[in-house]
Amino acid sequence: MGHIEPQRLWNEYDRPHADLREAIERLERAGELRRIRGAHWNLEMGALAEIVYREESPPAILFEDIPGYPKGFRAISGATNSAKRLAILLGFPAPSHPLDVVRAYRDRMKSHKPIPPRVVTDGPVLQNVEKNQINVLKFPAPLLHEHDGGRYIGTDDLVIMRDPEQNWVNCGTYRAMVQGPDRVGLWMSPGKHGRQIREKYWKRGLPCPVLISCGHDPLLFLAGGNEIRFGLSEYDYAAGHRGMPYDVIESELYRLPMPAHAEIVLEGAMHPGETAPEGPFGEFTGYYAGGRSPQPVMRVERIYHRDDPILGLACPMVPPSDFSYSKCVMKAGMIWDEVERAGLAGVRGVWVHEPGCARMFNVISIKQAYAGHARQAAVLAASCQSGAYLGRFVVVVDDDIDPANLDQVIWAMCTRCDPSEDIDFIRRAWSGPLDPRLPKGVTWNSRAIIDACRPFEMLGDFPPVVTASAELRDRVRRKFADQIKKR
Repeated sequence: MGHIEPQRLWNEYDRPHADLREAIERLERAGELRRIRGAHWNLEMGALAEIVYREESPPAILFEDIPGYPKGFRAISGATNSAKRLAILLGFPAPSHPLDVVRAYRDRMKSHKPIPPRVVTDGPVLQNVEKNQINVLKFPAPLLHEHDGGRYIGTDDLVIMRDPEQNWVNCGTYRAMVQGPDRVGLWMSPGKHGRQIREKYWKRGLPCPVLISCGHDPLLFLAGGNEIRFGLSEYDYAAGHRGMPYDVIESELYRLPMPAHAEIVLEGAMHPGETAPEGPFGEFTGYYAGGRSPQPVMRVERIYHRDDPILGLACPMVPPSDFSYSKCVMKAGMIWDEVERAGLAGVRGVWVHEPGCARMFNVISIKQAYAGHARQAAVLAASCQSGAYLGRFVVVVDDDIDPANLDQVIWAMCTRCDPSEDIDFIRRAWSGPLDPRLPKGVTWNSRAIIDACRPFEMLGDFPPVVTASAELRDRVRRKFADQIKKR
């Protein structure tokens, strides 16, 4: 990807956005931002996110003038959460259909090359460095839901850690609950890369160094919230999409790389055996599924932040949420890419549906070429790295079905799927405590594989679909254009 000139990617802009602030400016110029003033951190910001994200085509929200905080302190919600905003941030052409962004992502991945970060010695994040009287609540960390166990400073965050064995840097999005002025609890699901790295330190009896970035380029949030392969840093992955490296500064205590243009970064360590009650937290499944449990605590030893910092905010809720759409797009593109890299031909589209919490109801469309093709596609989509965690249903449909159109998908399931013949199961698949259906302590579930394609042996004589031809529709549409305009 590094060999492609950035100006070819960013349409009317001559380069990718430099940081979160420039990204916000571009979103506002495109009419994709709403400023809300006076919302309190105590429940009002979370409730407003829920209200706005029930609108049709909701914008990103920039919370300003937050009561109890300096005037310049702000919070941003939903920066990535529409096809248009994703296209602006990723440098894609303006989309007219949800799959346009997925296809643009797929095209990008054909030439995508990870780009390592560039280490620098100065940047805006160093405008304020606090070593004494640490207080993470100097930032407007919200209480998002009425039954949350506390305020969460990390929802749209990057938890930055270095693998002590292989020396690569992981930047995952894990929820971070305020436990005190200089204490933050980190919840990491079993199997996640950050948890694996933490256990490596603890098995040696060592504290695990951590940075938490709480406001940064939205492209880093897109990378941190998805399952990219073990050993590939999210810095490198996201930089490959922007066509240039990120500038990072080595932190003062543990020499971990923090984004030079980050808004807020916390530095500290998790010590073996040091835990505190964490949760409950209303999660992306729409439930308080994780409950309350002892979780590791990070001792905050440094705070770095810009002047007038902007806190990144993601508000999980019953979908749609302020980040679920972007999850659907990215995950659909990643599943499509992994399925094709596994050798499957004939994929026409992949979509991950928001009512399935951007993980639990995934559809893959194929042009059938041989008996067993549909079942192979479904199994791959259910078990690849990007589709494996916390999955539930995978539906495979023919290429005449739009995988993003739920009406068409349900129609195909009802008319082309025989339940006893065309539904299979994968048992003991990777899940986690956020799955509301699982008993406490269980971290695996089953997957339904639904073949909603015409049976391969019936392709030649399956009843034809009742629909006007494309030529007839076009002719009639032109003839009656003045009477069928959308009002």
